[in-house]
Amino acid sequence: MSRGATEDLVAKLTDYEHSDLSERTKAALRLADRLTRETPAVDEAFYDDLRRHFSDDQILDLGMTITFASGWQRFIEAFGIVPDRWRDGAPPPFHALHDHDSKLRLPPTLESR
Repeated sequence: MSRGATEDLVAKLTDYEHSDLSERTKAALRLADRLTRETPAVDEAFYDDLRRHFSDDQILDLGMTITFASGWQRFIEAFGIVPDRWRDGAPPPFHALHDHDSKLRLPPTLESR
């Protein structure tokens, strides 16, 4: 089995609702959208729609995976953790403003503040 996202799949994610992705995949993406909002919410109608595509155990697995990935992203951004291949002077991969150790640095434009 091959894993990973093709360029075609990534392009479809921008407007997945109007793509030719399966309804099951769209339901999972809708769940990801809802769980990563500032105020996550799943109402009864949305839950019923999810249950047309997934079992309760699958919904739980999806939810845990989505929220773990989202939480991890927020954590690394909050602490300013950058990829190992990032080098001083390069634009930051996100708006990190930390300077705790060699991996956590302010962008050069903010270092003098």
